[in-house]
Amino acid sequence: MRLEEELPPEKEKQFQEFIQRRRAGEPLAYIIGHKEFFGLDFFVAPGVFIPRPETEILVEKALELAQSFPPDLLLADVGTGCGAIAISLALRLPEAQVYATDVSPEALEAAQRNCRRYGLENRIQFLQGDLLQPLPRPVHLMLANLPYVPEEELPHLQEEIRHFEPPGALAGGVGGLDLIKALLPEARSKLLPGGAIILELAPGQTSKLAELVRESFPQAEVEIVRDLSGLERVALIKA
Repeated sequence: MRLEEELPPEKEKQFQEFIQRRRAGEPLAYIIGHKEFFGLDFFVAPGVFIPRPETEILVEKALELAQSFPPDLLLADVGTGCGAIAISLALRLPEAQVYATDVSPEALEAAQRNCRRYGLENRIQFLQGDLLQPLPRPVHLMLANLPYVPEEELPHLQEEIRHFEPPGALAGGVGGLDLIKALLPEARSKLLPGGAIILELAPGQTSKLAELVRESFPQAEVEIVRDLSGLERVALIKA
């Protein structure tokens, strides 16, 4: 775009380094240090899961459901990563109180950095711990994009995912639903009456998920939402 300008030597060196990193398979988001999600820009770094466009469906569904709750509703983003879900919701629900949990200190550091960028320090509370263990009280809405890649499929992931993104943010055990299976029983005491849970999952996991939901929430209504490719991607559980 600016062919009349000459690239300074230090910028040229940096550009060549970026090219070599990309040729080695490193994801572009790690190289440039940020990723767009739901119209916002988020800092990401190695060790932190890169947010995907399909996860925006969780935010869209949460915004729809939020209309059924008081404006000062309580939200929990379980496995927050870089904080993309929690921050996107906090910006659009200005009276909501948001809790964001993650077991990874690297993820929470990135999420807090993003939180400061958007001036939400007083609206989002970041908590380190496993699943719902650190959550201080029950909430109206619970969102979770937990690792759901089946163990048997991990060797077949794209190299840039398999070699660079944190394994703990991908591996969901045999069948892919280990963490969701652990989450649902915990949610019984962490969800307010009439509350809802929104989960991201892989296509083909819906039947097994329905069984797990019935075990913890026998009367719950489960809705499956498809992504833009027509694949089953999100489960909406109204307890």
